[in-house]
Amino acid sequence: MNRYHVLLLAIFAAIWVWAAIEPRHPQDWLLENYLVFVFVPLILLGARRYRLSSLSCTLVTAFMLLHVVGSHYTYSEVPFGFMLQHWFGSERNMYDRLVHFSFGLLLAYPFQEVLMRVTNARGGWTYFLPLQGVMSFSVTYEIIEWRVAERVEPSAGLAFLGAQGDLWDAQKDMALAVLGAVIALSIVALIRWRYAAVSGGTLHTQVEAAPGGKPSSEPAGDTPEKGRHTRGDSRQDRAID
Repeated sequence: MNRYHVLLLAIFAAIWVWAAIEPRHPQDWLLENYLVFVFVPLILLGARRYRLSSLSCTLVTAFMLLHVVGSHYTYSEVPFGFMLQHWFGSERNMYDRLVHFSFGLLLAYPFQEVLMRVTNARGGWTYFLPLQGVMSFSVTYEIIEWRVAERVEPSAGLAFLGAQGDLWDAQKDMALAVLGAVIALSIVALIRWRYAAVSGGTLHTQVEAAPGGKPSSEPAGDTPEKGRHTRGDSRQDRAID
């Protein structure tokens, strides 16, 4: 863990402590933070195991901060959500829509980074698998949300659901997560295409774990002879971080 990762962890810890002080609905705060208690350790272990890039760590931290802020107010009462409601002319607080959209937008690239290292995926699979990962996690969360809401005190269950009277809330949330992931993966594809065009070669779409656990990447094509490394090779081998 380098200094930047420590900084991200410190920022998250500070915001989490703020959110834990006099939350608007304590029981809902606890329900929302069960996810934090489970996933933050898993994220830390995963980041270390798969040596996630600083970009991926930043994106994951940004999403977790959005969730923590929502847990302080409940998703349906976040002040910024009311601003979004006014801007979009909506009849509901839009913060939960923002968070579900951000789930896909912010986490699709970290999903891609991990899956490329675990599965050795190439080509279109490096985009299809992360999209499926976002969809699967989104569906799983909605199922968990439903089952939890059935088993807790009604007011806490309604706050946790955050449906705000929308019968199609779950479907819209999942659709927004998929839309966010499609946008994020499209941006990644365009960056890689542009990078490859500028460098005059094919930008790698595979990230592998080198001996010793350190990630390495090589562009498609012949491997340069030992001791030879051109300027173009240097730019092509540079990781997206």
